[in-house]
Amino acid sequence: MGDTIVRPVRPDDRAAWDPLWQGYLTFYKSSLAPEVTDATWRRFFDPIEPLYALVAERDGKLIGLTHYLLHRSTWAPVCYCYLEDLFVEPSLRGGGTGRKLIAAVEAAARAAGASRLYWMTHETNETAQLLYNKVADRPGFVQYRKKL
Repeated sequence: MGDTIVRPVRPDDRAAWDPLWQGYLTFYKSSLAPEVTDATWRRFFDPIEPLYALVAERDGKLIGLTHYLLHRSTWAPVCYCYLEDLFVEPSLRGGGTGRKLIAAVEAAARAAGASRLYWMTHETNETAQLLYNKVADRPGFVQYRKKL
């Protein structure tokens, strides 16, 4: 088995990215209309959008993805980085790919001058929390949500 590389997603990755994206949505018992996924894909390549995608590739096959965005904050003079989505092919979890994807987002956030990298996971995602507890602090905030 070859090395895993993390790189920015390319327009020709769509067919390989889609199953990973659908796997992520399925994991969280969610689904999106195709036009939402299409809009997300377009945003990755729009230079005015602060939304980015990285993929993990091994032996020419995509095995993981992460999406992140840079945004302003009322708490800092520089931007923050929100790691919105992270997914690794289930059969390959535990091999360091998730850690590499997080590290790549951290490097991109630092390069952009961000002062914070943060993300969320569901409270039942205990497997991911094993990694997250090793690479970041858990501040204890609770998220509230209201559909609009």
